[in-house]
Amino acid sequence: MKRKGITAAGNWIVDRVKQVDCLPGRGMLANIKSVSFSPGGAPANVLYDLSRLGAEFPLAGMGVVGNDDDGQYIKHTFEALGVDITGLVSDNAAPTSFTDVMNDDSSGDRVFYHHRGANALFCEKHVDLDRLQCRIFHLGYLLLLDALDQPDTAYGTAAAKLLDKIQKQGILTSVDVVSEEGTRFTDIVPPSLKYVDYLIVNEIEASRAAGLEARDASGNLDAGMLVEAVERLYKFGKMKLVAVHMPEGAYIRKQSGKRFSVGSLALPDSFIAGAVGAGDAFCAGMLYGLHEGWTSVDAAKLGSCCAAASLSHPGASEGILPLAETMKLEARFGLRPAPINV
Repeated sequence: MKRKGITAAGNWIVDRVKQVDCLPGRGMLANIKSVSFSPGGAPANVLYDLSRLGAEFPLAGMGVVGNDDDGQYIKHTFEALGVDITGLVSDNAAPTSFTDVMNDDSSGDRVFYHHRGANALFCEKHVDLDRLQCRIFHLGYLLLLDALDQPDTAYGTAAAKLLDKIQKQGILTSVDVVSEEGTRFTDIVPPSLKYVDYLIVNEIEASRAAGLEARDASGNLDAGMLVEAVERLYKFGKMKLVAVHMPEGAYIRKQSGKRFSVGSLALPDSFIAGAVGAGDAFCAGMLYGLHEGWTSVDAAKLGSCCAAASLSHPGASEGILPLAETMKLEARFGLRPAPINV
């Protein structure tokens, strides 16, 4: 079978994005300036972004939503985008997952209050391997999919078992991880890496999965620590590529040992309306390039342009432009210096 297209599976969420004038301390008040609703979660954001880029290859989604208004909203949204959602099932056992996103209007910082809902039910039985015709299967987010995060005696986690089965179908696997506080990274992420082709995560997720910290107490990037973290991740699996995105840019390490780094776009503060979905936008651009056979650097540059476009709107995907327009952002703003010396 000549495979084509991207299937994205995992967390399907309704994001309720609230622009606030500040992120208050405990017991303090902040003012909500506006409220917007949009689909969220790794598969939703990536597929929405790919659709807005104008991807000419098949897009499909898999996961579980509640049998409720939020679930119907998600389904109708992606049907209208031309995404195949026959693998997105409704379940009466739990409501559709939602997240209240509090976005600081002045700094772009944000916090998330999340209800897992139906996403906790998504597991191997929801993935019909015989019907998968995609070239790339993207799963996200590890640490936020309760059933797939469960231990497995043979594989380490249920997610690792599923990814192994998908790879055996001749499909390239891609994984993303949620940013969370806690110590679960080193238990849940490494088992899957044995069965991952493309690991696309941010610097915090990459370093914590490796048991390190990529930023110091002041929030400054420790480039050496990040490089070491990626090297440690390769001890768990033979990924074709690890792409780490961060505000400063991106760091790419390939299975061959080749390393690349590109800076993020030098955006003025006035351009940034919100940071919700910027990481998934980078991932979408990266996956687009990988699917189309681009070089790692060109794929990372598209990822950086997608992230910049996402930042122009409070929602996750509404700022994404058609491919040619998105790529023009690099010439418009220029790139910062690469964050990692390679």
